[in-house]
Amino acid sequence: MMLLRNIALLIAAGYLVQCTLSHLGQTGSAGARTKIRDAGRREMKAPPKDWDMVDERGDESFPASDPPGNY
Repeated sequence: MMLLRNIALLIAAGYLVQCTLSHLGQTGSAGARTKIRDAGRREMKAPPKDWDMVDERGDESFPASDPPGNY
């Protein structure tokens, strides 16, 4: 019974840590939610002058776990 209680406590602690880290990743330094821009040069505030297909694919694949948009 004690083992089951300890496992439940570990799961609850992990869940709280995950929720906290998830929430921190969505807020800026002032605590306000930050907007993540869509991919593409047109969505940038100050787009670079030189922008090619490689730059576009790299921008579309952020974060690295996302495949490029041409898949």
